[in-house]
Amino acid sequence: MIRKAEERDASSLAAVGIEVWVNTYLRDGVSPLFADYVLSEFTAQKFRNSIVDPDLAIWVSENRTGIDGFVTVCSTAAPPLADCSPMEITTLYVQPRHQAGGKGGALLRHALDHCRNMGGENVWLKVEAKNHRAIDFYLRHGFTRIGSTDFVIGDQAYENHVMRTNLRHPVD
Repeated sequence: MIRKAEERDASSLAAVGIEVWVNTYLRDGVSPLFADYVLSEFTAQKFRNSIVDPDLAIWVSENRTGIDGFVTVCSTAAPPLADCSPMEITTLYVQPRHQAGGKGGALLRHALDHCRNMGGENVWLKVEAKNHRAIDFYLRHGFTRIGSTDFVIGDQAYENHVMRTNLRHPVD
């Protein structure tokens, strides 16, 4: 089931966020820099604030036990490239053991429908350049790579692809 996030979901969203982020990006162990980042970014309070923020929309995927994924859309993001709208999919996270069941596609469709309903012409996102599984997922769902930007943490920069899709054409 896909539904809008509610304030009561905040701690579950934080836990899923931590799980997916650590599983995806920390391939060689956990340094203090990354541990501090994760524990400061994925907090229940930050999710509570996001849920009530009028510029953000969050949908959750919920199974009989609890939340197993979520997607967040920002309607006022600073575009990283000239051809991007202010509509960004900031996160699309699904627990690894639930990734093959179509939950990511369902969450993405909700996000794209929201952007269309807001009058958007296109929506963009950033994905780590080494995250081939996510890149392939977005390519299959109508996104194209239009450039690059960096995710900077501490004194390190990590390449991210900027991908965009036209909202006038439905995603399969």
